[in-house]
Amino acid sequence: MAQLTLDNIERDEALALLGNGDAHLRLLREALGVKVVARGETISLHGTEEQVDLARKIFDQMRSRYKRTRHLSVDDLRFYLSSAVYAEGASGSNRKPAAREIVGPMRRLWARTAGQSQFIEAMREHDLTFCIGPAGTGKSFLAVAAALEALHQGQIKRIILARPAVEAGEKLGFLPGDMEAKVHPYLRPLLDALRDMLDFHQVRSYLDNEVVEVVPLAFMRGRTLNESFVILDEAQNSTIPQMKMFLTRLGNESKAVVTGDVTQVDLPMGTTNGLSDAVHRLGTLDGVALVRMDKGDIVRHPLVQAIVNAYELTEGDSEGSESPGPEPQGQ
Repeated sequence: MAQLTLDNIERDEALALLGNGDAHLRLLREALGVKVVARGETISLHGTEEQVDLARKIFDQMRSRYKRTRHLSVDDLRFYLSSAVYAEGASGSNRKPAAREIVGPMRRLWARTAGQSQFIEAMREHDLTFCIGPAGTGKSFLAVAAALEALHQGQIKRIILARPAVEAGEKLGFLPGDMEAKVHPYLRPLLDALRDMLDFHQVRSYLDNEVVEVVPLAFMRGRTLNESFVILDEAQNSTIPQMKMFLTRLGNESKAVVTGDVTQVDLPMGTTNGLSDAVHRLGTLDGVALVRMDKGDIVRHPLVQAIVNAYELTEGDSEGSESPGPEPQGQ
């Protein structure tokens, strides 16, 4: 067993490091298996040499952040934990440190987990990026933010946001209204992401001038998209022909980002989804990046992560029942 003592910690700093009701200490213990004991101006770490060394690195980051900002949050600690664990797994590789920041026209955003950082870096460095992960990991939000950053920096001239227009077993023909009214509910999450980063008038201006288009996937057939940032959201609900159609829309100086959750497929039973198929076919090609997020990257309400955990634990109980969709092939 190894032991390390951090000393000369002032009272306010100690309170920030421990977290409200010692929440930070509990998270560290659960994540690393290290024993953390706080007494006065000292914090002692007990565990294996590897556990203690990793905990020390995280405390160093937390203390550095506190000295800069006089603030520490659970989100900060989660980011340091996931980054440290990822870095340990990738030690010895030539991979550059992941980016953490996106600068848009009106907002500056920071990744909260290592998975989000990998996603940001992948979108910047590759012409085609696939991101697979559960709900709440920020896939759609970060993709839209990266597109707005590229537009703001003059790298592209327009943004196209697309989604399959049939989900959860609903057929458009049975919905009321004209085609625009029928597809609007399916595209609303992408509009929400835009409105989170731009004011109302800027969103309206971009949409009216077709700088930003929000369209059903089927409406992209026959187009060639030059100098564009093209996002396909909820891609697990695309078919193989639809995915091929989407990917072959890319023109000169364009990027494509494809996001989805392969555990939430709404296609008919026995239909292989286009996302899993594309990752299997294209995941190792030059210029293509694949980022997999997991429950550790969930940044919504803490209950969302508990819900994901609960469903994972009970998956075995549903054997023989209707499958949510095919698993990724060849992965």
